[in-house]
Amino acid sequence: MEAASEALVRTLRLAGALVRSRRAVDLAGLEDWVGRLCARALDLPYADGQALRPGFVAILVELDALTCALAETAGTD
Repeated sequence: MEAASEALVRTLRLAGALVRSRRAVDLAGLEDWVGRLCARALDLPYADGQALRPGFVAILVELDALTCALAETAGTD
């Protein structure tokens, strides 16, 4: 699970960098990926799920950064 959340963070960072450099980004499947990760986390024992919290916080930070990058570049072409 930790590897999956780290991979998602890396993917979101890359997407943000591409957006900021005005490159096309395909976000298809992102919602499913996050949904599967969250569902798997809910199936874990409480202590194991809590151990993943920093990784999920990192995902939220990167999602927020990607959202901001998308908003900043929208309509500026």
